[in-house]
Amino acid sequence: MDSFFYLIILIICVYLGFRFRFLTLSGSIAAAIVGILTVLGLHLEGLILLGLFFTSSSYWSKYKKSQKEQVEERLEKGSRRDWLQVVANGGVAAVASFLYYLTDEPVFMVAFCILIASSNSDTWASEIGTLSKKPPISIRTFKRVPKGTSGAISMLGTAAGVGGAALIAVALFILFDAAMELVIFVFLFGFLGNLIDTGLGAFYQATYRCNRCLLETEKMHHCGQNTEKIRGFSFLNNDIVNLLSSLIAALIGSVVYLSIT
Repeated sequence: MDSFFYLIILIICVYLGFRFRFLTLSGSIAAAIVGILTVLGLHLEGLILLGLFFTSSSYWSKYKKSQKEQVEERLEKGSRRDWLQVVANGGVAAVASFLYYLTDEPVFMVAFCILIASSNSDTWASEIGTLSKKPPISIRTFKRVPKGTSGAISMLGTAAGVGGAALIAVALFILFDAAMELVIFVFLFGFLGNLIDTGLGAFYQATYRCNRCLLETEKMHHCGQNTEKIRGFSFLNNDIVNLLSSLIAALIGSVVYLSIT
């Protein structure tokens, strides 16, 4: 009976995500699969944690959207998540939940929480940081760069990243009655994922230049023509960077967790 109830909640959430244009059709299907795997291992609590991330990050993606139009010219994709974005931000967490279902090992629950905290921290930092009054500073050149540039930080974005990780950590405390040590642990490694994302974005993510308008962008096509890669690796787009950063943080966190328990 519980499984049927969880399934109904999941279907409603996915439908609302599609209905309000937070998800594309492919994103909705991917979100449903991610949700099912999450429910298998961590039940309603895990689904709420996952939903908290998707809901809050989608809200911030839409918040003051008119002010982000110029920023979105630099981004590979818009605020509506497709299946790649869903998998990049929730796919590994869903696998961690499924592994917890198979093994009942606490480390996979911890990894799941770190993965969600990392994704939430990074999304909040990106979406809220673009509303900063001052341009961010690139950690690669230490110069101010246009808003939306990968690998750049601002005070507002950093504070938002802290808040994003903290939200998931507090939710962990409420939903799972977790010890304060574990709550702080998840918060720290969740925020670490955000920092790793910034580093990968600055030094390794593919960046292109439009030869017509000279805009630096994540897009491979702009102004009706192909853009020119000016740095980074072609295979490292924003989705891959998001996936790798949260995965690295979760792997490091899991190793530390196993070493101290």
